Parts: sequence; structure tokens; C-alpha cells
Amino acid sequence: MNEIPTLVLGSKNYSSWSLRPWLFLRKCGFDFRERMIHFDAPDYRQHIAAASPSGRVPVLLDRDCAIWDSLAICEYAAEGTGGGWPRDRAARAVARAAAAEMHSGFQVLRSECPMNIRALDRRVPQTQALSADIARIDHIWADCRARFGAGGDWLFGAFGIADAMFAPVAFRFRTYGAALSAPAGAYLAHVLADPVVCEWRVAAENEGHPMPDTDRLGTTAG
Repeated sequence: MNEIPTLVLGSKNYSSWSLRPWLFLRKCGFDFRERMIHFDAPDYRQHIAAASPSGRVPVLLDRDCAIWDSLAICEYAAEGTGGGWPRDRAARAVARAAAAEMHSGFQVLRSECPMNIRALDRRVPQTQALSADIARIDHIWADCRARFGAGGDWLFGAFGIADAMFAPVAFRFRTYGAALSAPAGAYLAHVLADPVVCEWRVAAENEGHPMPDTDRLGTTAG
């Protein structure tokens, strides 16, 4: 009997990088088991160093192969299950570009609005740089939906890797708020209502293991 691949994750409340491959693997039908290494565990560094070549989560362990990058994990699963990217050449190129931009960009949004699913109605200063990141994401979502989304409610119609890469942004907007266009707002609502996304949210809300510095970030909207 073949051993089931293991996806090593960090906190479901805080780890945006863990959410991305978990969501794609679940929705594409890739069979895997989870192993959680919580960020606040006293032996976290020891355990993650033993599992991941990069010393970070997530990492997918499949027999003697360790894949330690979120986008690479999604690609690996897509090759085994099919899907992941649109069939149309132009749509596929744009989907890859959008996923890559999310993978490497939006540093201000990442630092000023860290994923904290349990937190609601938080507000942080709307700096020019943060507003620019939000506006760029709004444009990507609205543009992809308008040009390629006719076949469904995801960015390129059917769910794909690009959607998985942007999923943590949906939770960030849920926590800290964002002024979005109507198309981007509709996409945000669709992501947050997805049953598999909701499964992750419920797990995050119930896992404990707080990170006080992140939990203190942002004032409560009133």
C-alpha cells in the first residue's frame, strides 16, 4: 500500500502560506494527510527543520520527495490530478502571472495586515502603499473575472491555483476591511462562502495557540 503524502502546516489562523496548498489540494482531490506544527510550540524549530529543507511551512512530503514551496506544491498536485490552470493559452498565462505576482508581491499588505482569521473588525492605517496593494488586487480580481470568468464564479471560471494563491487575501480583507469594486467584492464573498474555505476558517477559529503580537494589531472598528 502506498503511503499517503503528508502536508506539514503551521497555524491555520495565521499561516497564509499553509492555507494556499491545503485549499488547492483539497479542492483538486489530491489525497493527503495533515501534520500541524504550531508556531508557538517550544520545539517548533526542531520539528520543522527535520521536515522541511527550507525550515519553513508548508512542506509536502511524498515518499522520498519534499516540496517546500506553496506554489510548487500546488503545481505538483495539479500534475497528478489535472486542472490547476485554465485550458485557454491566454487565460493560462494570465493565471500564472497573477499567481506569481501574489507569490512574490504585496509585501506591504502582508506586513501591515497579517492573516488573523479569528480577528474581526480590525483597522490599520491606510497608508498610500497599503492602498496601492489593495487597489492592485482589486484590479486583478475584477479584470480576471471580466475577461476569463464566464465559466464559473472563480477568477478563471473554474477553481484553480490562482484562486488558492489569493485565498489568504480574502481572509485579510475580512479581518481588516477593504474598499473594493463591485466585481472584486462579489469575488471576495464567493471565496469566503466556499465550503472548503469555511472548513479552514472553523478550524482556525477553534485551534487556540495565540500569537499575541499579531492579535494586538489593529484597532477595533466602531
